[in-house]
Amino acid sequence: MNATRKHGSGMPAGPLRLMYRMYRHVLPAVYDELARWRARAEAIPDPELRTQALASMSSKQFHCEGGAVFAAAVNDRHGELVPLIVALQTISDYLDNLCDRSTSLDPDDFRLLHRAMLDAVDPDAETTDYYAHRAERDDGGYLAALVAACQENIRRLPGYAKVQPHVARFAGLYGDLQVYKHIRREERLESLHRWWALHRTDHPELYWNEFAAATGSTLGMFALFVEACRPDVTERDAERMAGAYFPYLCGLHILLDYLIDQEEDRLGGDLNFCSYYENDAEMLQRIGWIADQARKAACRLPSNKFHKMVIEGLLAVYLSDPKAAEQPVVRFVARELMRNSPMARLFFRLNVLWIRRRAKPPR
Repeated sequence: MNATRKHGSGMPAGPLRLMYRMYRHVLPAVYDELARWRARAEAIPDPELRTQALASMSSKQFHCEGGAVFAAAVNDRHGELVPLIVALQTISDYLDNLCDRSTSLDPDDFRLLHRAMLDAVDPDAETTDYYAHRAERDDGGYLAALVAACQENIRRLPGYAKVQPHVARFAGLYGDLQVYKHIRREERLESLHRWWALHRTDHPELYWNEFAAATGSTLGMFALFVEACRPDVTERDAERMAGAYFPYLCGLHILLDYLIDQEEDRLGGDLNFCSYYENDAEMLQRIGWIADQARKAACRLPSNKFHKMVIEGLLAVYLSDPKAAEQPVVRFVARELMRNSPMARLFFRLNVLWIRRRAKPPR
């Protein structure tokens, strides 16, 4: 048995085992981490930064919950993976709030804020004043502490040097997207198209909005963190994992996110990548095709059972969201995407039960 297969053997082989690990071990650790960061956010001196830090954790907690599925992939690395994934996702959600609900429309401000993402995935980087281009600057060390937490846990991953170039590339693309999608509304599309022109030869099969969506996912970074748990991981292993996640699996992730947010974004006048398809039929066809490509890419990985569960879990989590039930087009897309996937339907039912349990008032 080769080393890669040996690594995969510790991964949960089926949905029930995966869900057991999540509910029994991973999610309690996630909630402990979030509580710690929430207490830190409550102490932020600047009221606007404090508001956005707390709001990002309240409204986007499910991002950390979902991302932490990767911590369930390696039984003996919860202590590093959970704090790392929660800290990096919290940075992502906090910065998204700062840009999306910003007192600034300065691309230099957005670029410097997202320097924190690049520093977080570089164990040797020094923190800087990420707020230098904005009026609100005193966060009491909150963002720098999140960056330091990522770096501390990355240093404990024995194979990180092999995956770091790919993680850094994903973090850089993520930062690019956040800059271009949050600048002045009249400049966004032109900037996104110019950016796409720099990358389209690498992904000629994609539409510009699909590439942009793929860059907005953190899942590729999390999958690479799992690879970095192996001291014998190779550059080829890292390249294969990065290629399996980007662009298709990452693209599916964010397109599903935009799919269920269509009505909300329409009312709010916010950019939504699903709105750039010519019609609902094209949207369904393209998302279905991307899902198929993601499944094919996952099948080529040694630990393919786990990564296929990630895909079916994504479909279930997003398409079981209460917002999906309120939109007829999304309900139709959900039925079509899960039609031939018993695993997705199982995850769907489990997630609906979880949503109902969380919504139930305490006695």
